[in-house]
Amino acid sequence: MTPSLPRLFPLLLLLAIPSAPPCSAQTQPFAARMLQGVTAHRDLAYVSNGHERQKLDLYLPEKAEGPLPLIIWIHGGGWQSGSKENCLPLRSGFVLKGYAVASINYRLSGDAPFPAQIEDTKSAIRWLRAHAKEYRLDPDHIGVWGSSAGGHLVALAGTSGGEKSFDVGEILEVSSRVQAVCDFYGPTDLNAFVATPGYERHAKADAPEVKLLGGTIQDNPDKVARLNPVTYVSPDDPPFLILHGDKDPVVPIGQSRLLLEALQKAGVAVEFKVVEGAGHGGPGFQKPENEGMVSAFFEKHLRAKR
Repeated sequence: MTPSLPRLFPLLLLLAIPSAPPCSAQTQPFAARMLQGVTAHRDLAYVSNGHERQKLDLYLPEKAEGPLPLIIWIHGGGWQSGSKENCLPLRSGFVLKGYAVASINYRLSGDAPFPAQIEDTKSAIRWLRAHAKEYRLDPDHIGVWGSSAGGHLVALAGTSGGEKSFDVGEILEVSSRVQAVCDFYGPTDLNAFVATPGYERHAKADAPEVKLLGGTIQDNPDKVARLNPVTYVSPDDPPFLILHGDKDPVVPIGQSRLLLEALQKAGVAVEFKVVEGAGHGGPGFQKPENEGMVSAFFEKHLRAKR
C-alpha cells in the first residue's frame, strides 16, 4: 500500500538533505571540526531590505588565496521547509579542499509561490558574482548543488541561463549563469511526476508541488512548463552531474531520466548515476564512490580550466 502524504511527508523533510547531522551537544565536536580552518560569513543579505529568507552563509578557507571556485548549496524540503544551516558541501569538506562554499535560504512556498524560489536563487548567484572581489571568489567558476527541491532549483538555474524572466530585482547587469550543476534527485516535469504509478498523491491539494504552484497541476499548465528545467535546455548549458536513488519513494527516478535525455539530445555534457538501493537521500549517497564522483565533477569543471 502506498503511504499517505501525512505519513510520508515527515520522511520527505528528514531525507531531503542527505544525512544531515542532528543538532545536539554530541554533534558539537563534529561542528567544531567542520569549521576548523574556515572563515564563516553568516546571514549575508543578497537582496537589499528583502525578505528574512533572502540571506546566505559564505564559507571560505582561512589560508587560501583567491580567486576561489565557488559551490553554492541549495537545500531541499519540498520548497516549503529547510534551511541553509544544513550545508552538504561544507560537511563534505569542500572548503578545506580550496573551494568557497555558499549556502542560501530562499522564500518558501508559504512565503510566495513559484517563481519566487528560482528568482531568489538567481539573485543570490548575481550577488555572489558581484561581490567576488570582496570575498576572493572566482566569478567565472561557480557551481550549484542541491537535493530534492534544491535539486530542482539547481537544475533550473543551470538550464535557464538564457531565460531573463527569472532575473528580477537588483544587480541585473551581472549574469546568473553557472558553470556546473550537481543535481541530487530533483523533480522536473510535474505532469509526468503525478502520472507515475505510486506518486499520484503529489497531485492532491496538500502536496508540496501544488503549494509551490499556488494551484493544481492540471489548472496551471503554463507554470508547470515554466518550472520544468527541461523547458530551457539548450546546447550552451553547463555540464551536469545527476544522482538519483532507484528506490526513491518521494521523487520518481524517471524525473531525472527526463532531464538526462533532454541534455543528451542537446549535446550537453552530463553524467548520470543510479544509486542502487537508495531512497530519497540517505547513506547510499555518502558512499566513497559517489562522494568521489561529486568531488571529481567539481574539480574538472570549476578548477581544471583555471
